[in-house]
Amino acid sequence: MIKPLKKDDELISEINSIPADDPHLHIWWLGQSGFLLKHEGSCLLLDPYLSDSLTQKYALTDKPHVRMTERCLSPERLTGLSVVTASHLHTDHLDAATLIPLSRINSGLQLILPHPIMAEARQRLGDSKIDLIGLDAGEQITVADWQVTGVTAAHNVIQRDESGHCHCIGFVIRRCHFVIYHSGDTLWHKGLLESLPRDCDLMLLPINGNDPMRRVAGNLNGIEAASLAKECSAKLVVPCHYDMFEFNTVTPDDFVAACRKLDQPYRVMSCGDHLVVG
Repeated sequence: MIKPLKKDDELISEINSIPADDPHLHIWWLGQSGFLLKHEGSCLLLDPYLSDSLTQKYALTDKPHVRMTERCLSPERLTGLSVVTASHLHTDHLDAATLIPLSRINSGLQLILPHPIMAEARQRLGDSKIDLIGLDAGEQITVADWQVTGVTAAHNVIQRDESGHCHCIGFVIRRCHFVIYHSGDTLWHKGLLESLPRDCDLMLLPINGNDPMRRVAGNLNGIEAASLAKECSAKLVVPCHYDMFEFNTVTPDDFVAACRKLDQPYRVMSCGDHLVVG
């Protein structure tokens, strides 16, 4: 099993050591599509999966979710949070076994998620004290000084409810002068480029691709992720959504080769790794 670069006490100590007046943007990859952003003492947690709920759920099925990378920390350790996101309903992005423990130690936790999945999310989260905040593609909200705009995601298709709200979204995040794009799970679809800023400091993009043999919805592959970042003139792109489950992963080799060919700045992170921007 892949060992996180940092985990448990060492990782928590590093997160907590960043001064509240630090002007840089700090990013930690927590595995799969989960990232922790920290700026001037405020944290935003993106699509965390910090449990073994899927491994347990599918253990006796024909689609086992065998974990590849050790969990870098338990959600009970992650304090100082006020905002978390879930880009869509899949459990590796909206995990009750992660979010409920987080809510117990982070009073007033707010979860940003697409409007159409709010009812099912509430059912999944039970009576946990998590405030749900709906967001649609093109809609903008500000929570704890993090400005978040929804972006249409195709996973595999663009699905909308009867009101036209997207079931799957990505997030353009702005704080001070920093601009970050977290795509959630998506393919490259018509209108995606037009909805993205051209001044991203950081793009966080899946690279596991779209293989029907896996029997799950797919994502950008490594070449597409590199190309999307280049089209948007991203200052830096980081790959994600790999090295979590044996049946649904790739190596970052194609991504790295494409970034080098395109002269696109990139950083391949390890689980528990720390990146500083600005």
